Amino acid sequence: MANELPEYFKCPISLEIMFDPVILSSGHTFDRSSIQRWIDAGHRTCPITKLPLPDTPTLIPNHALRSLISNYTPHHQLSPARFDSDTDSPSQLVSLISTLNARRSTVEERVDSVSRLAGLVKSNPGLRSRLTESGAASAVLRCVDSQDRGLQEKALSLLLELSLDDDNKVGLVAEGAVGKLVAALGGRCAAVAATVLTSLAVMEVNKATIGAYPGAVRSLVSLVSTGKARDKKEAATALFTICSFPENRRRAVDCGAVPILVEMAGKGLERAVEVLGLLAKCKEGREEMVECDGIVSILVRYVRNGSSRGIQYGLLTLNLICCCSENVKDEVKNEGVLEICLGLIEDDNEKISKVASNLAKILQQD
Repeated sequence: MANELPEYFKCPISLEIMFDPVILSSGHTFDRSSIQRWIDAGHRTCPITKLPLPDTPTLIPNHALRSLISNYTPHHQLSPARFDSDTDSPSQLVSLISTLNARRSTVEERVDSVSRLAGLVKSNPGLRSRLTESGAASAVLRCVDSQDRGLQEKALSLLLELSLDDDNKVGLVAEGAVGKLVAALGGRCAAVAATVLTSLAVMEVNKATIGAYPGAVRSLVSLVSTGKARDKKEAATALFTICSFPENRRRAVDCGAVPILVEMAGKGLERAVEVLGLLAKCKEGREEMVECDGIVSILVRYVRNGSSRGIQYGLLTLNLICCCSENVKDEVKNEGVLEICLGLIEDDNEKISKVASNLAKILQQD
């Protein structure tokens, strides 16, 4: 049987079909028993990439691959009884999932099934991973493609619920969620799609995957520019999460994020200031920022009147762009920022205190 199945069904260590595939932080999948023996033997590198692993490596269930293997190998197939510990109506869950998978189901039937599944998951979060293991995630992702706004919105909301389970985050990405979500960013449910991307990007390995996906960063930047108020906020939040991964900062800059974020910050979108703080950590981001008219006065406004995060990231951005432009540094001084920083050095917020102290030192230099 093993020779008839795809090679990626086999564990790279044992070369046998995987019963319980799990993902390492390196992004590679192994059978749990094999990789656990590798770790227990004292190894702290990925068997494939040889890159170092954390002292206590996390093994993330690869639900998508497990579902594929189950479909090919009946003896692995998940039974409806798997739901018995989570609900009094396992047959109801199986019926709802079957409706989503059935080609003959109408849009109305799918909407009803997705809505009821979402209700079950919200009332019992323990069902999140079980639903993904059962193959429901792939059916939900197909609904995200729907031209029916109601079905797409319900499917995205259920996908968001499923993504709240850390074990599901990598599995959903492996099953193709990113492409579906990027496509949805251009539609009427853009805000929810951006929120799901934010949830998936909490997992470090997903930040790289999402950032590298064609059109992902560009679509988020475009949404910040042209979307409605909620779209802008959710897209900026997704950008912030994704750009905490250094390689994605240049991608955002290359997509024209800097002038758009400066403009949106000037219009009151504080989240844009937070993203600017991350983009200013890369050379290309700083170089673009110093060329943006009005950026200093916009950032100073947040330093004076913003929330704690607005103050923190406003100061951080000023700190970084002052280091690469004497003209900006002089403008910041003329705005009275040194006096503001001296007053914030004793702030109760340690992050604000630290960045205010650093900026004060820069401004006091000749």
